[in-house]
Amino acid sequence: MSPGDYRLVRTVGRLPARVHTKLLIAFVGTAVLLVTVGALGLRVLAQSDERVSELGPLQERAAAYGKLQSDTSNVRLLLAENLHPKSDYFVVWPELPVTNVGPKARVAVDQAVANQVLRIPAATFPDRLGFVPPAEDESVLREVREKSDRLSLLMAKVIRDPNEAHRARAERLAVGLNQLASELANATTANANDLIADNARAYESSRSLYVGVAVGAIGLALLLGFVLSWSVVGPIQRIDSRLATIAAGDFSGHVDVENRDELGALAANVNRTNDELRRLYAELEAASQHKSDFLANMSHELRTPLNAILGFSQVLREEMVGAVNEKQSEYLDDILSSANHLLALINDVLDLSKVEAGQVELEREPFSLREALERGVVVVRERASDDGVSVALDADPDADVVEGDERRIQQVIFNLLSNAVKFTPAGGAVDVTSARMNGEVRVSVTDTGPGVAFEDQERIFEQFQQAESGLELREGTGLGLALSKRLVELHGGRLWLESELGKGSTFVFTLPARSSSS
Repeated sequence: MSPGDYRLVRTVGRLPARVHTKLLIAFVGTAVLLVTVGALGLRVLAQSDERVSELGPLQERAAAYGKLQSDTSNVRLLLAENLHPKSDYFVVWPELPVTNVGPKARVAVDQAVANQVLRIPAATFPDRLGFVPPAEDESVLREVREKSDRLSLLMAKVIRDPNEAHRARAERLAVGLNQLASELANATTANANDLIADNARAYESSRSLYVGVAVGAIGLALLLGFVLSWSVVGPIQRIDSRLATIAAGDFSGHVDVENRDELGALAANVNRTNDELRRLYAELEAASQHKSDFLANMSHELRTPLNAILGFSQVLREEMVGAVNEKQSEYLDDILSSANHLLALINDVLDLSKVEAGQVELEREPFSLREALERGVVVVRERASDDGVSVALDADPDADVVEGDERRIQQVIFNLLSNAVKFTPAGGAVDVTSARMNGEVRVSVTDTGPGVAFEDQERIFEQFQQAESGLELREGTGLGLALSKRLVELHGGRLWLESELGKGSTFVFTLPARSSSS
């Protein structure tokens, strides 16, 4: 089944809209699909940009909080340098080495811790962080500042009065301070990681959605183009097929196009033209049959009295019923010549009408083409001699036996030879040749007459048509070549003319060659 016969294609074709409207709809629909895909792509990009914009500040906060965590961890580690070997710090981390430093070194370490603690509160403000922390982070940072201030005051006491109780309290404050910074840094890092994971999932989802919509849009666009194109191409193909059958002479069918547009109107016009041609063709066939019947009847009716005229004229000319004088004999010759010419005309008209009506049945059998050509030459040689025209025959022995209706082929040969002798001036020549080539037998009749103009070379094979030279001689009826061409074509051959004005003419006809095995 052709794509033009699909139900969806035919449904679109039946829509009551013009072809250019359907094409415009297809264009707009495709444009809408492209805009939809583009808009979705922009939306996906916007969402991705939004997620990236959220992730940047979060990573910045995580980095700042990580530095704060590092500072508080350093404070705790420095405090551990001056702790008593039996403190809880070394109980929790027994693998850490215990350092034994002198009094001055312990004071230096305490001073370093105090200095480090003093810098922590300043690092929690927006101008040092580089951003304004959110409310939930601000509460933790405030607590970090408070603990840092308390630890700073306590370290001042430790420096003035270095005893283990103060150091133990300082160590607990440092641990709490480090825990707050670690919780803040870890929570922010976790949020950043969660956002990264969410971004990855959202990207996968958006990509799948975009790809799905793009594939769907492409599929819809292709389907739309396929349906609309075949709603146009399908009817055109059916109309073209129907026109081809009409050109071949088949008027029995109609083209089936359901479109409610220009193509549907065109199909309706084709169907109306088909019906009108069928009616006219039937009328022409009837007229042709009437013409053939008329010609056959009239030829029969004319032939009967004409044969009587010929018979009685010959009786008188032969002086079978009495003597005739010279003048009477001349009149009888004119009567016989005119009657024979009229009889030949009637025979040609009758034969041509039979050929056109398909009533000619060829009696095909093998015969000698050379002998047929010789008989034709003998028939025209007397008139040719009287007119001072020489006739020569060159028959190829390989092209001797052919298969066909010998009487009809003899009729063709006689017509061609008669025309050649008739139009060749005194002192001219007519050459007849036969040859076998390319699986067929070719017979050529060449004269040295006036030739035929190029524009007349096709026309002279039509009924009642003659070249300018024939009209000047006022001889012939213009039926001989038309009849000869049809008789040759009935044998499966061809008849054509090769001529040039002032250089004579060559009439050539072909017959299918008889196979050597037969």
